[in-house]
Amino acid sequence: MRILLVSPNTLTVPYPVYPLGLDYVAGSIPAEHEVRIADLNMLSFAELEETLLAFSPDIIGLSCRNIDNTDAVDSRYFINEYTTLVARLRVHSKATIVCGGCGFTIMPKQILSALDADYGIIGEGERFGLVVEAIKNGHDPARIPGVISSSSTAGTWTPVPWDGRIVRDFKSHTAHNRFYLDQGGMLNLQSKRGCCFNCIYCPYPHIEGRKHRLVQPDEVARTALELQAAGARYFFITDSAFNSDISHSLAVAKAFKAAGVSIPWGGFFAPVRLPADYFSIMASAGCAHVEFGTESMADSVLKTYCKPFDVQDVFTTHQQAVDAGLHVAHYFLMGGPGESATTIGESLNNINKLKKAVFFFFIGIRIYPRTALYDIALAEGKITSTTNLLKPIFYEADNIDCQTIEALVTARVGERINYVVGSGGTRSAATVSKMHARGYTGPLWEHLIR
Repeated sequence: MRILLVSPNTLTVPYPVYPLGLDYVAGSIPAEHEVRIADLNMLSFAELEETLLAFSPDIIGLSCRNIDNTDAVDSRYFINEYTTLVARLRVHSKATIVCGGCGFTIMPKQILSALDADYGIIGEGERFGLVVEAIKNGHDPARIPGVISSSSTAGTWTPVPWDGRIVRDFKSHTAHNRFYLDQGGMLNLQSKRGCCFNCIYCPYPHIEGRKHRLVQPDEVARTALELQAAGARYFFITDSAFNSDISHSLAVAKAFKAAGVSIPWGGFFAPVRLPADYFSIMASAGCAHVEFGTESMADSVLKTYCKPFDVQDVFTTHQQAVDAGLHVAHYFLMGGPGESATTIGESLNNINKLKKAVFFFFIGIRIYPRTALYDIALAEGKITSTTNLLKPIFYEADNIDCQTIEALVTARVGERINYVVGSGGTRSAATVSKMHARGYTGPLWEHLIR
């Protein structure tokens, strides 16, 4: 059978992101089938239609990575784009269309209905290989746990943990791989799945489960060497928090060093209490960028968010990373439960004490189902059980609204270029693109550090 895997994500703010998930989906498909990837970051609709006519796929897999950009200041909604894409696929192909991805798993019933796809995969995409075999043999894919159709019953909308083989099928010489190498040289990898934290707003535990499933450090290092050999000049670790398992992250870093990984890398980190030499070990293994999911610098807000650290922990881990010579960024989510002008002021005052860093401010927290924030918003009457959460709805604190928060942050930002509200918008994306074209690599926010 001929299978076309489509990545519809065209969000390039702040930079284009390699569609890692499709490598794992491709790795689940038995070798007897012919597989191609169509990445809309590099293909126009016209070129996609040419591919459909020339390749004539039997099955199309569509990766719904994002529902929206989760930015209340500059909100972008992607479901309409996906719906248009599926409609155009239907015009030019009779293939069975299967949806999946992180965004799809958050609200599968609504997205499957909106897109009018044939089947959907809730949770990890490795079930796609089972779907392919079911279709080939004339069986109903919806009988596979974690696979749904429009006629699936209400009790089947929960992710089922994948316990089969996980294989990444990375092709070093594909056209879409070359696109990302030319746009900053950044590829990515994953060292584990699952998130053990309990942050009230985050859907990751629902998507990947709360229990860590660790990739062997030597295997992570082998993948890093594979990306390096393919021409990557930087890689990003996509774990929800690389150091959520401290001992495993240290083992991975040591495996990078032992294997001879020589390109720089970065990842998401939580500012939790760490061994004193933690970031020195990261730096010695090639880590260059540390992106902290700090969210607030007011202890009362951190407690409400159920973060596993306090403000003093942030100061300590920040200084450890800076002392190790790493580039440091902090991300903040403002406007959650308990936020007020007082807590915003407290956060901004404490942020001002963090030296040699870049700060990204996201104002308003996206409400997702199956999160504690959803339950809070429901109990407070901010939403109802029938509220359509497919379109972006952001939590509004009782004591301060998003517009006031934005005004307070903007007033404090002033002319400081290392304070960025949101992801920077299209202007920042254009600047990043120009720098990549001139040969710069990596995320580039380090050039804003003051």
